[in-house]
Amino acid sequence: MRELVRFDDDGPTRSTLLETERLFSQVICLDRAQRLGPISDANSDAVLLVLAGRVATQIDKGRARMGQLESALVPAGSQLSLANASDEPAVILVVTAPPPAV
Repeated sequence: MRELVRFDDDGPTRSTLLETERLFSQVICLDRAQRLGPISDANSDAVLLVLAGRVATQIDKGRARMGQLESALVPAGSQLSLANASDEPAVILVVTAPPPAV
């Protein structure tokens, strides 16, 4: 997983960790002041796990600040937005099932 942790001044990075017909996982890296979303998939539930840093999360109208090793469920069809919530880089693992539609 270490090879997937990389940051880009131009925006968030997203790297696939594992992918099967039934499961998809991705590592998202947010440097300072970077954000991602809103993103959504009508057919896939997702689990977010903050591996490092602090992240401001919005799932539909619900908002939360998450720290290292905190997790959240994103039900299928929900709108997800993520933003780095500190001066330190943030790393998030996202696991979806089934894999998102292309």
